Amino acid sequence: MDAFHSMTGRIAHLPAANIDTDVIMPKQFLKGIDRQGLDRGVFFDLRFLPDGSANPAFILNQPAGKNAAFLLVGPNFGCGSSREHAVWGLNQLGIRAIIGTSFAGIFDDNCQRNGVLTLTLSEEAYQQLSAATADAEHNQITVSLEDKTLTFNQQVLHFEVSALKREMLMGGGSAVDWTLQYETDITQFEHRHFAQRPWLQRVKGQTA
Repeated sequence: MDAFHSMTGRIAHLPAANIDTDVIMPKQFLKGIDRQGLDRGVFFDLRFLPDGSANPAFILNQPAGKNAAFLLVGPNFGCGSSREHAVWGLNQLGIRAIIGTSFAGIFDDNCQRNGVLTLTLSEEAYQQLSAATADAEHNQITVSLEDKTLTFNQQVLHFEVSALKREMLMGGGSAVDWTLQYETDITQFEHRHFAQRPWLQRVKGQTA
């Protein structure tokens, strides 16, 4: 996944609460055998009209939200099923960070593992960002994971993020890559563990 350090871009506001993964990525887009083309499925029933044309009433089709890099979302965003396709599609669409007051746990974890930053703000900070970026002419923000800051309209908000999430996103590796940095420690632990409990180790040629 692409590393995340600092990025500037437009932020689109989706204030509705409890937007679930079926809204983010409808079930008809789960049939593919790979991840290609999932960007079209993102918010499909909101982004497009029945005839397939873009819905002008939806924020991502409006000047304020077109080509947005960030989403400002309502509470409990990403609830519902655990489908990882929702995050894959958001990433393909160019969404690098999602900002809100609360996220569904599995969705939050899927974002971390796929290069999408989720930031949880206090209600006060959320309202401050929402008010400041409501104007389509001034809805560009900078998200710095290095400094843990949101910068917009000459204002700066500081946010907290877990050390693990920050390390993984700034490193740009997968969960496997992150684990492998401790390969030496893991190997040493295995040697000690089996040395102390030899009956747990399978003898060569022995079948289960």
